[in-house]
Amino acid sequence: MDAANTPEITFLKASTSKIDSVDFENLTFGNVFTDHMLVCDFKDGQWQSPIIKPYEPFLIDPSAKVFHYGQAIFEGMKAYRDADDQVWLFRPDQNMDRFNKSATRLAMPEVPESLFIGGLQQLVAIEKAWVKGGKGNSLYIRPFMIAIGSGVIAQPSTQYRFMIILSPAKSYYSGEVKVIIAEHYSRAANGGIGAAKAAGNYSAQFYPTKLANEQGFQQIIWTDDATHTKLEEAGTMNVFFRINDTLITAPTSERILDGVTRKSLIDLAQKEGIAVEVRSLTVAELVQAAQEGSLKEMFGAGTAAVVSPIKGFQYQDHYYELTPQEQPMALFLKEKLTNIQYKLEDDPFGWTVHV
Repeated sequence: MDAANTPEITFLKASTSKIDSVDFENLTFGNVFTDHMLVCDFKDGQWQSPIIKPYEPFLIDPSAKVFHYGQAIFEGMKAYRDADDQVWLFRPDQNMDRFNKSATRLAMPEVPESLFIGGLQQLVAIEKAWVKGGKGNSLYIRPFMIAIGSGVIAQPSTQYRFMIILSPAKSYYSGEVKVIIAEHYSRAANGGIGAAKAAGNYSAQFYPTKLANEQGFQQIIWTDDATHTKLEEAGTMNVFFRINDTLITAPTSERILDGVTRKSLIDLAQKEGIAVEVRSLTVAELVQAAQEGSLKEMFGAGTAAVVSPIKGFQYQDHYYELTPQEQPMALFLKEKLTNIQYKLEDDPFGWTVHV
């Protein structure tokens, strides 16, 4: 973006840094945060002056509409340090576009590029020391917006707070996971907010996921709300299926999040000559492929984990274990994508943005 359009951001430097107290080799995802955060309020119909200040709690009215009517959205992004000690973002424009689509769906104000990208660039530049080098290390970026207007009348807020917080990260998920296919609970419905990264989407998943965990499964593969016959997402990730040598993933819709990792993997696969079908895959097709042996791989795709291989799935009390592949497509694509993110290979798509 044009630096001239970046808003004047007040910077209040933290008196001390906690970076030296952090064990970067043993991080729990999303538990440790950097020294500073970006804050910008929306009121009187316009965005106010943004500020980068020390990471700290803040006061909010008990009647704030975020507590009562759930106006809350967020994004998940990462920054990476390459072998030349340079820091890079990955497709931040896509996260900004999706953030603003989420905002529109929840009757919240859009965040201008100058604030979202410009503020993000400045915050990450200030916190560069937290972006550790080495493949697998990254800085997780969490932009979010909440309704801070007071009053419990059921209508959209007139005041909002946009914030960005940063968290050093290593790999989110480790190893392969077992999943169960949803037959009753739904992640989202037509006409709903499934395509938005709204906080309520995730809280609604917690209970059915808890039930799945109690049965020994790490995640749920969500199915369509109307018939529970179409495979849609895996946990909080988009999901891919490899049948023979073709990758299949569901099209985006009102129920399915337009994942940045998802679309990047599709583009990468096609560039590598891998057949990709963006279509609904039915549970019946999946079971048949598993029975016939043509189901080679299943994997989730998202910012935090990048790619998360699925070891097997259960449907109607029958568990199907996948045969390990000598050359997994999931790991091949993950390697290709992370090599671009860490600048270990050329970026033919122009996805990486220097900080």
